[in-house]
Amino acid sequence: MTKELYDIGEAPPVGEVPPKMHAWLIREERFGEPTQSFQKEVVDVPECADDEVLVYVMAAGVNYNNVWAALGIPVNVIKARNKQGEPEDFHIGGSDASGIVYKAGKDVTNVKVGDEVVVHCGTWDRNCPWVQAGKDPMYSPTFRIWGYETNYGSFAQFTKVQAHQCMPKPKHMNWEAAAAYVLVGATAYRMLHGWKEHSVQKDDAVLIWGGAGGLGSMAIQICKAAGATSVAVISSEDKVDYCESLGAKGCIQRRDFDHWGMLPHWKDNVGYGNWLKGVRGFGKALWNVLGEKRSPRIVFEHPGESTIPTSMFVCDTGGMVVICAGTTGYNATVDLRYLWMRQKRFQGSHFANDEQCYAMNQLALKGHLNPCMSRAFTYEELPAAHQLMYENSHPHGNMSVLVGAPEFGLGSTEQEPVPPPIFTLPPQDIHVSPHPYPSSIPLPGIAFDPTEGTEPIMVDDGTKVRDLMFYGLVSCSPDDNVEVVARIMIGNHVHAVVVQEDDQAIGVVSQTDLVLTRQGKTAEEVKGIKARDIMSEGCATCDAETPLSDAVTSMTRMGIHRLVVSENQAGRDVPIGVISMTDVVRKLIVD
Repeated sequence: MTKELYDIGEAPPVGEVPPKMHAWLIREERFGEPTQSFQKEVVDVPECADDEVLVYVMAAGVNYNNVWAALGIPVNVIKARNKQGEPEDFHIGGSDASGIVYKAGKDVTNVKVGDEVVVHCGTWDRNCPWVQAGKDPMYSPTFRIWGYETNYGSFAQFTKVQAHQCMPKPKHMNWEAAAAYVLVGATAYRMLHGWKEHSVQKDDAVLIWGGAGGLGSMAIQICKAAGATSVAVISSEDKVDYCESLGAKGCIQRRDFDHWGMLPHWKDNVGYGNWLKGVRGFGKALWNVLGEKRSPRIVFEHPGESTIPTSMFVCDTGGMVVICAGTTGYNATVDLRYLWMRQKRFQGSHFANDEQCYAMNQLALKGHLNPCMSRAFTYEELPAAHQLMYENSHPHGNMSVLVGAPEFGLGSTEQEPVPPPIFTLPPQDIHVSPHPYPSSIPLPGIAFDPTEGTEPIMVDDGTKVRDLMFYGLVSCSPDDNVEVVARIMIGNHVHAVVVQEDDQAIGVVSQTDLVLTRQGKTAEEVKGIKARDIMSEGCATCDAETPLSDAVTSMTRMGIHRLVVSENQAGRDVPIGVISMTDVVRKLIVD
């Protein structure tokens, strides 16, 4: 007779599902660091729908998404699901698993009770019109990440998954290794094989950021399986052997360069010149590793903000920069000339569909994809594993925790099909990259109903443009040189002048324009530059009664530093002054 509850490590007879199970739960009232948020509880085993299966979890993968779930930021995953109709007031995380099928819904045909499986984390509603039309379910509005955006993930004795998520477990892997590779492996596979024109091919050169990380280590192996040549970017020399043993031709040491971050403005001759010198040096280092002057056809991106300018520059003409995250930030900048004139592709990518997951898993089944597992933990250590991630002190590579498996090293029933690569990373090696930014924040759209805690709070203190603007228009001629324009600004104590020609305002010159113009030039060279050469053409305007917060937004969106202020007089808009960013800064300091 089936017991009501089995101890951790004590497996029920295959196919017999008890009513209760042990699980690590997150609840709203204890959101915080993982060691505080994760608590052991006993809950009901979930029922599975007709297209779902119940898997007895042997081991579970550890990913950063459930650090965010534990913190309750930037999304309260419990409330988000409650709004979608799921009733549970708790979250069971875990988006990677290896285990055994214990129950299958009546519509399930791809697996049966007793099958050993690994689970991918892509879910969607099979009744979605987009899915039923045979289109890529990754674009379905019903797509969710199992174990983060859905409940009943792998941090419990039983997990509820859609049947299509189940794939054969590699027989040469033990349970903990099999639980460590699917999420990162499938994500990397879609990035490299998901875009037909830029699917990685034999002899392609591929640049891989973070080659020693979970994603990077998968990407190197996928490139090797395709016969491509990969170059890994790393943070320290002790990772060279690791990356090369996985299949990279060589490595570039990121710390040898200092041009990272957003692009300097293209008008900033000195700043842009320094950046160009740095990025060309990086490109030459890439050529040195390849042994020839060849640019990468694919750049495998995930740092984002700090590296995108470099990735776009070094990518080959007609090549692709593909990105799945923004671990250094979201506000990346691109010199559009390289995008359009060199006809490069900038492609976003998020996890993978069934076809891509299954293809990735075939590589694992054949021994071409090593899980690169750095450490496995016991069930009791699950919060500690996530705490290490939260503190950025976890080992490089992929991690997992035992759940149903009673001890480490179990579950392997065959020899490796291919001799595994021999690699090690120094145990004292530490992470130097910042915490990754969350990858699954709900994004606002036309019909977006924001989840509590994700909608930006805008503050408007009632200040109008009229309250801070400079009254009157100080102007210059388009043929006045830079020195004359500067003297006009200084003499009138203003930050910008309107350029007028035949009583028509044709542009604006600001102090910032003057400073950028002076960069890298002698005083004599500057004297020959005229206002028309450096002005921002046209006059962006706002009404005097416009809220100051709206004016700041308009300037930021247009990338300018001032607006001409107009006022309705006798039925026509008449310019009466200027509002600049400097005026706004003065208010912030005084207040």
